[in-house]
Amino acid sequence: MSDDEVKEEKELDLTSPDVVTKYKCAAEVANKALQAVLADCKPGAKIVDLCEKGDSSIRDLTALMYKNSKKKIDKGVAFPTCVSVNNTVCHFSPLASDESVLAANDIVKIDLGCHVDGFIAVVAHTHVLSEGPVTGRAADVLAAAHTAAEVALRLVRPGKKNKDVTDAIQKVAAAYDCKIAEGVLSHQLKQFVIDANKVILSVSNPETRVDDAEFEENEVYAIDIVTSTGDGKPKLLDEKQTTVYKRAVDKNYHLKMKASRFIFSEINTKFPIMPFTARALEEKRARLGIVECVNHELLQPYPVLHEKPGDCVAHIKFTVLLMPNGSDKITGLPLQECQSTKVPEDPEIKAWLALGTKSKKKGGGKKKKGKKGDAMIEDSSETAAESATGTTDTMDTSA
Repeated sequence: MSDDEVKEEKELDLTSPDVVTKYKCAAEVANKALQAVLADCKPGAKIVDLCEKGDSSIRDLTALMYKNSKKKIDKGVAFPTCVSVNNTVCHFSPLASDESVLAANDIVKIDLGCHVDGFIAVVAHTHVLSEGPVTGRAADVLAAAHTAAEVALRLVRPGKKNKDVTDAIQKVAAAYDCKIAEGVLSHQLKQFVIDANKVILSVSNPETRVDDAEFEENEVYAIDIVTSTGDGKPKLLDEKQTTVYKRAVDKNYHLKMKASRFIFSEINTKFPIMPFTARALEEKRARLGIVECVNHELLQPYPVLHEKPGDCVAHIKFTVLLMPNGSDKITGLPLQECQSTKVPEDPEIKAWLALGTKSKKKGGGKKKKGKKGDAMIEDSSETAAESATGTTDTMDTSA
C-alpha cells in the first residue's frame, strides 16, 4: 500500500476535516429535503409524490456539490424517502401506481438519507396534520419520541455503552405511558456503510441480541427512536408493501429467471451499496425479479411494519458526530407545538436532560463562530429540559 493510500485509509473518520465537511454537507441536504417534503404535507397530498419530492430534492441538491472536484465524488440518496402514516411504523415508499393520500389529523413520519462521497446523514421527523397545538395521545407519543431522542443524544458519548441508551429510552417512553417499538436499531455509520457493526437496540429481549459496545471519539451514529401508544411490537402485514431494499454485498447466487437477472443487473449498476426503492426500477420487471433476489438473500428487504389500527406512532431519527469537543447533532428539525399532559418526574430522566452535549475545555480562548444552521439543529440542555414538560417550539414548514 502506498503512502497516499495509507493516508487516505487513516482519514476515513472524523479526524479528517474533509470527512467532517462531507458529513455536514450531506446533513444540510437531508434537512433541506425534509423541509421540502414537510412543506407539501397537506390533506389530499399523494404519498408517492411526497416520496418523489424528497428523493428528487436530494438528487438536485447533491448535484450542485463538488462539481469541480478532480476526483469523481459519488453522492445522492442514501436512504429513499419514506412517508409512513398513523399506525404504520416505517419504510412506506409506495410504487408509482399507489393512490394513498394524506388526510387531516394524520400522524406523518418522514424518513430519508443523503450521502456525499459515501458519508451518510439520515433523518426522520414526525408531523401531525392538525391546526393548532398537538394534543391527546398524539402529543404524548410525539413528546416521548422527542425526549427519548434528547436523552439518547446526551448518552451517546465516549465512555458510555449501547445498553445505557437502550435502558434510558425505554424509561423515558414509560414516563409518557408509551412504548419504544421493538426491532428498531440505531447503527454506527461509516463511509458507504449505513449499518456498521456497533448497534444500539431499541428494546432488549431474548429474541434480539447485539454485542456490547462502547462509544468512542470520532465515531458517527444514526440514532433511531420509534415510540408507540400500542404494545410496541410492530408486525409485517403484507410483504407486497415492501419496496425498499439494499444489496447484500456478501451474497452471490446465479439467478434462474431472466427478469430477475435483468433487475439484479440494474440494481448492481444503479444501487450497488445504498438502500433504494423499487419505484426507481422498471416496475413490471421489478415485481417479478425482486422476489427471486430476496428469496436467495441477494437483497435485504426493509419491511413496512404496523402497530394496531388506532395506535399512535412517532419516529425521530438524527445523525450525530462524536467530535473531540462533544456531540454534534447534524440532522433534525424542531417539532410543531405539542401539549402533552405527561411530565417526566423521574430524577434520572431530569439528570440526563440536564447533561450538556459539548465537552468543557480547560482554559480560556475565543468561542468559535458557529456555522450557519447549527442553531437550528442543536438543542441546548435547557431547551431539552423544557421540552420534557410537553411543550416544544413551533416548526415553520414553509422553507
